[in-house]
Amino acid sequence: MKKKKFNPFKNLVLDEYEQELETAFEKGEFVSDPNFKETKKMLEEAAKWYTELQKTKRITLRVKNEDLIKVKTRAKKSRIPYQRLISALIHKYAEGQAKLEI
Repeated sequence: MKKKKFNPFKNLVLDEYEQELETAFEKGEFVSDPNFKETKKMLEEAAKWYTELQKTKRITLRVKNEDLIKVKTRAKKSRIPYQRLISALIHKYAEGQAKLEI
């Protein structure tokens, strides 16, 4: 018994954007990048760094017990883990959306 080859493109329906791309490609509206290898290398490097930046890191942090209890209480009221609250505060500060007064 012969196995039938599965063709994933047999009944493929393209959305409007995909159809525009296919039409443009068929008309020859796309041109090759003369610096393809360099561009590819640059984009791969950017993707690698982006992936690296999206990872999370563990940190050790010393805080007053009183402050931690208050943070945990506020997180509980917001129904989120206190670690997520601390992470959100750090992120907002890093993005310049929160100010720190010392």
